[in-house]
Amino acid sequence: MSASPLVLPPVRLLPADELARLALGVPLLDRALRLVRWVGAERRVDATGELLEADLVLAAAELGIEGEDALADAAQAWGVAVEAGLLTLEIEEGAEEHALEGEPAGRAVRGDAYEAVSAGDPDDVLEAWLTAAEYGLADAAAVPDFDSLRETLDDGDRSVLDEADWDPQEAAEFLDTALANLYVLMAMDGGAAAGDEEPEAAAEAGAVPLPVLAASLVVPDEMEQPSDAVLEEVTEVMMRLDEQFRLLAPTGLLEYQPVDEALIDEDGEQEPAEAALDPLDPDEISRYGLVRLTPLGVHGLRERLTDAGAYAPVVGDLAAGPAVDLLDALMEYPDHVARAEAAAWLADRKPAEAAAELLVAARGDDPGAPGRRLICQQTLALLGPEAEPALRDVLDDRQLGGLARVWLTERGAADIPAPGSDMVFWLTIDTLAAQLSADDDADLLGEMVRDLVARHDGFFDAAWRVEHPATADVLEAMGRLHPDRKIAKDARKAAFKARSREGATS
Repeated sequence: MSASPLVLPPVRLLPADELARLALGVPLLDRALRLVRWVGAERRVDATGELLEADLVLAAAELGIEGEDALADAAQAWGVAVEAGLLTLEIEEGAEEHALEGEPAGRAVRGDAYEAVSAGDPDDVLEAWLTAAEYGLADAAAVPDFDSLRETLDDGDRSVLDEADWDPQEAAEFLDTALANLYVLMAMDGGAAAGDEEPEAAAEAGAVPLPVLAASLVVPDEMEQPSDAVLEEVTEVMMRLDEQFRLLAPTGLLEYQPVDEALIDEDGEQEPAEAALDPLDPDEISRYGLVRLTPLGVHGLRERLTDAGAYAPVVGDLAAGPAVDLLDALMEYPDHVARAEAAAWLADRKPAEAAAELLVAARGDDPGAPGRRLICQQTLALLGPEAEPALRDVLDDRQLGGLARVWLTERGAADIPAPGSDMVFWLTIDTLAAQLSADDDADLLGEMVRDLVARHDGFFDAAWRVEHPATADVLEAMGRLHPDRKIAKDARKAAFKARSREGATS
């Protein structure tokens, strides 16, 4: 295992009391709590702590569960209650070795965790829910992937699992990886929106198409066009996840719209995933399955990932820290999360003081400094006119005067001294350096470069003289990005001059 922890995108979480309220409504935990109330003072159990057969039938009736899976669902709820400490087992001494299966060998009584959950402490409720969710995860992971076992089972006899190449640990790791990828995909796409402050808004957060999640588990990052074999594997993974996600729905971890059964033909063959990975309208893509973590799921997955050693930040973690930590972190954050984190940092600070601290943190000639200044400018955009004195204080600063003028101009401030050409070109190089270090969209950067050169005659004659650490690198990048061969050549010549100047002054 790598010594470096897995670093995950930040998410937003609901407050603990709101999460606890949601947890109490989760079917798996609700059923477990109802069974504890049904147990009353005590209930007889066998040597393994399971309900006796007659009582299991009564338990299913108590829960209002019907159908062929009624007893299995009741047994699952019982297992959750025991695992979470809502029920405590008292098995008679020696019963495990001598009692026959199904015979009374002990009793179940209400546990301390039930009393704690009943008292309503959010942490106790969430701990009980997370145990219930873990129980449900284990059940979902324990379902063999029969399609992949088909060739190893005799004549389709799916009971001969000990002869098949099926690894329960691998199955659990597969599901864990799928959920971790779902966590990342939602966070990067605004989905920790699944942990938004408003549950109603969270419910409408963008779900992840099942083919996209399956592809994240199968398709190598460097593969631009998946092969037929890879697409077939994506389809198989889709159907495996479809079965597992259906089982996970009662845990409260996720909301799932299953794969449309019309996509599966009479022989059990699925339409290829290629169709689902092509651009489709929302109604069509939903036929291939849609999944999203609930607000509880975001919380629960983050707890599991953190326990596994990952670094899983939450929006607001940086609110009490220094500005330099904020700017450094936000360079790696998705735009929507960066804005939320910046707003949280500003919330408890006076605008002028916050602006001054941000500006100090933005200074520097190190490789990360252009990115810090760009994030600083974006964060300052959230401040009102109260911050103006701090911006005016840096108008003569070579590194900060340009962005200060932009801020003041956008707010219609009066008496803003015009910048010198040196400052204009320095700001241009700095901004492009920040965009390049952020690895922004190449098409967008190319458009910026074309527009910049078109608006400034003799741009490269002036640009190579700019005393900025990134001047040569920026000019070389402009040469790569501009489609006109002559202009690209001019950019490369300017980059050579800049490097020669740097060498002469070093």
